[in-house]
This record gives sequence, structure tokens and C-alpha cells, in this order.
Amino acid sequence: MALYFHRFTHLLVATCLVATWSVVVTAQSAQELRTRAEYGDAEAQFSLAVSYENGTGVPQDLEEAARWYRLAADQGDADAQLNLGAMHEAGAGVPQDLEEAARWYRLAAEQGLADAQFNLGAMYADGAGVPQNDTEAARWIQLAADKGDAESKYTLGVMYSNGLGVPQNDVEAVRWYRLAADQGFANAQYNLGVMYANGRGVEQNDTEAARWYRLSADQGDADAQYNLGVAYAAGEGIPQDDTEAARCWRLAADQGHAVSQYNLGVMYRDGEGVPKNDVMAYM
Repeated sequence: MALYFHRFTHLLVATCLVATWSVVVTAQSAQELRTRAEYGDAEAQFSLAVSYENGTGVPQDLEEAARWYRLAADQGDADAQLNLGAMHEAGAGVPQDLEEAARWYRLAAEQGLADAQFNLGAMYADGAGVPQNDTEAARWIQLAADKGDAESKYTLGVMYSNGLGVPQNDVEAVRWYRLAADQGFANAQYNLGVMYANGRGVEQNDTEAARWYRLSADQGDADAQYNLGVAYAAGEGIPQDDTEAARCWRLAADQGHAVSQYNLGVMYRDGEGVPKNDVMAYM
């Protein structure tokens, strides 16, 4: 039984964003909001809906939240349209209805709301509530990315990496991963490390790969922790250090990362980077 030194080279993919909002509302201000909302003030209707969704100043009531979001959304409030779409997508306070979710996302997206543009793009990518269409997915996600949304930039990188809705282009993938990574987006940092490790879209560079793995690992990404452990064990891009390799693999193993659990067991068996311990080796 030997250490498994195969780096993970798969690229992480994106998931749909769920809109979240928070406002500080007391019972008194909730009553004031209700008065304004009942007179048709869309901003008050939206804020009251958030209060019901979060249970701030009023008892939590998702059906009431959906009702007030709907009233604000019908007046064209983009944030209310986004949140109402999210409630339809999750089946929270309303019956789950992906077509309705996509309809509300589209209305908010057409007003330029980046979160709605991303969510609508994700629904096109998944064929959820709309016909599956990678080209439409990329179009909406590009609009959100151009507004600075880090997850959209990362997702666009994934689409360029895999040729989904856009021509396959590793250089463009790296560009978008880097933009998201520079904003601290952990999955993009990991993917950028993978691109450097494999020389995809950039000149192969183990030092840069390890640097990006570390940034992602420090945010808790298990695959990045595993790959950083491999870099330490093999001395790829950083000085060889079995103790650091074991530390990285322990962090990933504690998250249920199977290959890290295996490697950590081997290190306990052989006493490399950790004290030899047969009990820990075969746990």
C-alpha cells in the first residue's frame, strides 16, 4: 500500500445561486412597513416580505413573505422578482414551480440584476423551467460576470473550459478563473491551480499551482487541500514536507475526502509526517 500521488485535475462546476437578503426590522418598524406596504409602496412591500422570510420583527411566515414579494414584484421591483423566483424554485411559501421561477428571474434579469441573470443562466444550463440551452446560459452568465459577480466569472470559466455554450478556450477560461480568484472565490482559485498544474491556458507552473491551491485550501476547499498535500509530499512547486502534507490531508480527510483519508492512513502506518500509529492507520 503506497501513497496516492495523483493530483486531482477535475475542474469544479457551478451551482445555482439562491438569493438572500437581510434587513433589521423591529416590531414597531414592521408595523410602519405594513402601513406603507398596504398603501402600495413597493419598497415597503419588499422589506416587509424580507421580514416575514427571516422572522425579523414579525413571526416567520414564508407564505406571507411570498405574498408581499409578489405585490412588490408586480410593481416591477427587481429584487422582489428575484426573491420570488427563488421561492418558486425552492418551493418555499409557494408550490415549487420552476417555470414560474424562471419567469420571475427573467423579469429581474432584464432589469440588469446580476443575481437574477446568473440564476436564469443556471436554469438554462440545467434545463430547469426553461429548455436546456448552453448558449443562452452563457449569455446570461456573461451579463452577470460583466457586472463583477465572482460566481458568474467562475462559472463562465467552467463554460470556456468545457466548451459549454461558448467555444472551448482554455486561455479565456483562465482569464475568468483569475478574475473570480482575485475576488477570493475558492472554487476559482482551485480551478486556476489545476490549470497551472496542467499547463492549460497558461504556461505550466507548479509554484503558481501550489499558490492558488493554498488560497483555496485556506478557505476550506477539500480538493485544494488534497492537491496541496500532494504538492508538499512530492515537492512540486513548494519544498518537500511530509508534515505539511499530512496536515493538508488531515484537513481534507476531516471533510470526508476519501483519497486524503487513505493517504493519511498510509502516513500513520509508515510514520511519515506523523508519529507511527497502527490504530490511526487503519481507522
